[in-house]
Amino acid sequence: MDDEAGLAAQAFEQHRTHLRSVAYRMLGSVSDADDAVQEAWLRLARSETGDVRNLRAWLTTVVARVCLDMLRSRGTRREEPLDDVHLPDPIVTSIRSVDPEEQAVLADSVGLALLVVLDTLSPNERLAFVLHDIFGVPFDQIGAILDRSEDAAKQLASRARARLRGAPTPEVDVRKHREVVNAFLAASRAGDFEGLLAVLHPDVLLRADAGDGPLGPSVVIRGAEAVIRQAQRYAEFAKFTQPVLVNGLPGFVVVRDGVAMSLLSAHVEDGRIVELDIIADPERLERLGVVDAVE
Repeated sequence: MDDEAGLAAQAFEQHRTHLRSVAYRMLGSVSDADDAVQEAWLRLARSETGDVRNLRAWLTTVVARVCLDMLRSRGTRREEPLDDVHLPDPIVTSIRSVDPEEQAVLADSVGLALLVVLDTLSPNERLAFVLHDIFGVPFDQIGAILDRSEDAAKQLASRARARLRGAPTPEVDVRKHREVVNAFLAASRAGDFEGLLAVLHPDVLLRADAGDGPLGPSVVIRGAEAVIRQAQRYAEFAKFTQPVLVNGLPGFVVVRDGVAMSLLSAHVEDGRIVELDIIADPERLERLGVVDAVE
């Protein structure tokens, strides 16, 4: 590696975590985010950037355009969060040895619930919202990325906010969140109907994405009693649970014979679970390296 390439690589590494944060929020996929960041590096390596005054902004623009192309290639967006059951990739880490880079990616406490709603946006709306509202990129720069005017970029972000209004936000008190999740788990293990009823919001929403896994079919269930009936169906798995952090907040994974069978993430408001997101596809969980987070 010559000196110029070495300097480019060093400069890129200073911004890698930021770029991965942008890409993860844009795409909701760990592997796709990594691919987008890698593509940004390749474009940097092929470019003459001697006149670039702000490399971070230049790279943010590049990775945003890569993500935009990837989103457009996915086809039609999900008009509503309940159109189908596909949960974005979570970032799963150990409750003890948290990866500093992963925590930096999750610095804004982006939960799966928000990522699910982001999937309902058009690619242009998602880019405008993510870049401006999360990362503070000015609208004139966003307009340039989209080949739109500054006012058009503002309108896209405004439409995105309207769709996101009312989306659940994670409980910021990690201790309280853990208490609620642990209470749900204890009640599930004991088959305690009243205990489950106490920790679930009456209109709790459960999304179970089983993919092609053995614990299918995928389902969407609303209402505490219906969610409890679903939990009771899988009560035998409760004894195999291990605590982990899911996008920076307490959740748990079911590990049986060294295989991650399912992963649960809860969204807590005012001491009650308002949403439960479950990924129950062992192959997908293996790709995400979920077992590595269990101690």
